Amino acid sequence: MWKTILRRILIMIPELIVLSILVFLMAKAMPGDPFTGSINPKSNPAEIHRLMAANGLFDPWYVQYWHWVVNLFHGNLGMSYEYQMPVVDLIKQRGMNTLWLAVFTMILTYAIGLPLGIYAGKNEGKWSDTLIRIYTYVTMSIPFFVVLVIGIWIFGYALGWFPTSGSVSPSVSGLGPTILSRLGHIILPGLLGALFGTVNIIQYLRSQVIDSKHSAFVKTEVAKGVPSKAIYRHHIFRNSVLPIAAFAGYSITGLLGGSIFTEMIFSYPGMGQLFLNAVNFRDYTVITTLVLLYGFLNLLGTLISDIVLSIVDPRIRIE
Repeated sequence: MWKTILRRILIMIPELIVLSILVFLMAKAMPGDPFTGSINPKSNPAEIHRLMAANGLFDPWYVQYWHWVVNLFHGNLGMSYEYQMPVVDLIKQRGMNTLWLAVFTMILTYAIGLPLGIYAGKNEGKWSDTLIRIYTYVTMSIPFFVVLVIGIWIFGYALGWFPTSGSVSPSVSGLGPTILSRLGHIILPGLLGALFGTVNIIQYLRSQVIDSKHSAFVKTEVAKGVPSKAIYRHHIFRNSVLPIAAFAGYSITGLLGGSIFTEMIFSYPGMGQLFLNAVNFRDYTVITTLVLLYGFLNLLGTLISDIVLSIVDPRIRIE
């Protein structure tokens, strides 16, 4: 297994190299530049030309790419044109905010989705199963950003229960109050994100529980007189959770990439908001770094899903 993991990690290297080249070319192909209009709408074209030349933006793309790779191996991802700070520090700052929101959303997603999926499958055809299915259908039919807007309007502005922007209140100080303030800022976006994230888990888990419940080996266990709780714990749940485990890695790394809708509507300073702002302001260094980071997280998610799947069911081994 460890050899397989090492081989998969080594395969990531050429994939990331190809991805970095493509991302670098596409970023440079975007119309506009990071300086026009960002300094002053009436800036002298000669000053803009000087800034672009000083930052090497007139060099051939392969020269710019080579300089970027050399700096990358020295731990220097360049300076953000918009924020005027090192990209490494910027991503560390925003990445920590996204990590808080991602972990909280993931915990809520599985805490809500797993029990509801098992309960719906166990009570197939009953009124409780019908209510859970209606919940999943309604959730799937409403665009996510609409729910975010309605949620922030009701619970943020009308009722005033939760903050509507930022990650930490500027007035707090100290470790304890800061943690509580950060938690208060992620409860509403995390809960709304989890309610949508549970849909796939509930549907997959419900279907798997129903299939396992009507399978031949479960009927055999029932005929032997095995208690219902033991059947569900040792047979039905173990087999039903496999599809969920297969998506676990993608879910984790996907949340770490940041949700653009959530972070923009809540003005939450995370990776998703940073990426959208970087595209708007043609912040090439940030765009290239973030897309490369997202590509790495996607590859890592694939590997994590395979590892989790092999742990859940020892009969499955990644080859």
